[in-house]
Amino acid sequence: MNGFSEHGLDEDAFGVSSSKGGIASFDAFPKTKKTYLTRGRDSSSWTALLILTCIYLSWSETSRWFAGTTSHTFSVEKGVSHDMQINVDIVVKMYCADLHVNMQDAAGDRTLAGDLLRKQPTQWDQWDKDKTVHSLADGDANHPGWEEMWDVHDQLGAAGKKKKFPKTPKVRGIPDACRIYGSLDGNKVQGDFHITARGHGYLEFGEHLDHKAFNFSHIINELSFGPYYPSLENPLDKTKATTDENFYKFQYYLSIVPTIYTDDASLLPLLETVNRQGKSHPAKSIFSSLHAIKTNQYAVTSQSHTVPENWVPGVFVKFDIEPIMLTVAEEWGGFFPLLIRLVNVISGVMVAGGWCWQMFDWALEVWGRKQRSRGSNMGVLGSFGGKEKMAFD
Repeated sequence: MNGFSEHGLDEDAFGVSSSKGGIASFDAFPKTKKTYLTRGRDSSSWTALLILTCIYLSWSETSRWFAGTTSHTFSVEKGVSHDMQINVDIVVKMYCADLHVNMQDAAGDRTLAGDLLRKQPTQWDQWDKDKTVHSLADGDANHPGWEEMWDVHDQLGAAGKKKKFPKTPKVRGIPDACRIYGSLDGNKVQGDFHITARGHGYLEFGEHLDHKAFNFSHIINELSFGPYYPSLENPLDKTKATTDENFYKFQYYLSIVPTIYTDDASLLPLLETVNRQGKSHPAKSIFSSLHAIKTNQYAVTSQSHTVPENWVPGVFVKFDIEPIMLTVAEEWGGFFPLLIRLVNVISGVMVAGGWCWQMFDWALEVWGRKQRSRGSNMGVLGSFGGKEKMAFD
């Protein structure tokens, strides 16, 4: 009986002895002695890999939960707003006295922007040496795409910073450029903002500017619509365009989309109501809070070329207001849904890992059997290859 009678039919010989006392005596599932077990393959490396996978996936789920999910909703613009603020900060490579700045909209209203915006002499090199300045056509990494502008945290954080135009650098030599900056109030309709040379483009008294003085190379530090948030990035911010031609026309076509950012999805019904009623709603200050802002984003295309001398050179910005509203909201799930996802992730990895290891172990076992069967040609009872060996004297 395999030595069972030699031990006096004692079952403790085949498991952990209960006479040792301690915690082992309370074990409801007594273990078999190691001498009666077959040691399997070492799976410690596979277990460590599964643990690391669980940690990585759990960290990813937790980070995604902290960051929240962003939803984008387009709807018809229902606001009754009739005015829109335009924020401009442009450096043109010409003298301030030689430039005219004007704005005209589809309603026929003409704004003498030159009287409302500030002009300060400056030096072109002081702005051109900025490493963040890039060409719009370069496709530089500094140029923000729509996905970057849709980050709710960045937008809300930038909106809370100071709202003043930076000071013009002190001129250390002869000024050869002009900085034009400030904010304008215009109608919320299609319009045209342009910078031209003195005596060109409008009928006025006085001597026309010499054509050799034309150079509309420019750097756009800021061009935005709505409340001035200097830290918000727009497609034309920190862009430059240069030319050596005197008669050159820079044209920018902007498609403006009113946009609401919020990090609290529960505020969406209130935000839609306030936007629809405008300044008459008592909760209009909600758009200047830490949880919601209303601004305007835009997409831009450019077309620049030389023009004949009977045309008007300059910098022309044409903008159109889209009749839609983009709402970018950030939402967070509850804590218990996070726990459920973590449990699902960990259990899924462990179960799938166990199946993979069993299949791997089974495949190695089958492969080992085939190798052992090929390595031995000895048959049963002294036969080779399953046939008897005949001996002849």
